[in-house]
Amino acid sequence: MAKKATVHDAGLILKLYDLRREAEMRKARNWFTVEFWPQSADELIKVANSFPSQENAWIRQVGGYWDMAASFVLMGALNEELFVQPGCSGEMFFIFAKIYPFLKEFREKTNNPDAFANIEKVATGSKTARKRLERVLKNVENRRKALATAAKKG
Repeated sequence: MAKKATVHDAGLILKLYDLRREAEMRKARNWFTVEFWPQSADELIKVANSFPSQENAWIRQVGGYWDMAASFVLMGALNEELFVQPGCSGEMFFIFAKIYPFLKEFREKTNNPDAFANIEKVATGSKTARKRLERVLKNVENRRKALATAAKKG
């Protein structure tokens, strides 16, 4: 039986939420969720290597934030069942689904096997999380196809 979430877990979730509301973090999250739609590992690498661009800072900020939050789960500081609820980590699954198809190649080409590793462990670590990831991957792929079709027409 899974460990029951505690008041401490709820407090940490609320603190993580509060951190997401910081002005620059909002800009970074908006860019990653709305504007950034990589079509390949090379597009992801281009942003990751574009020092000192704003997009590079934002990908590191959002990726680092969610990787840190996932590490709390992995190290036992935050209840996993609570964390993987859509209202707590829906954005993490969304940003991860955007890069997941390119992650292996990204890690190889950048010699960074730890990139997004904590996020991956949480997003694939339980049956509930894997089901969510599958669903979000399908939604992201459909959106990616729609964007590509619109770009060809436009």
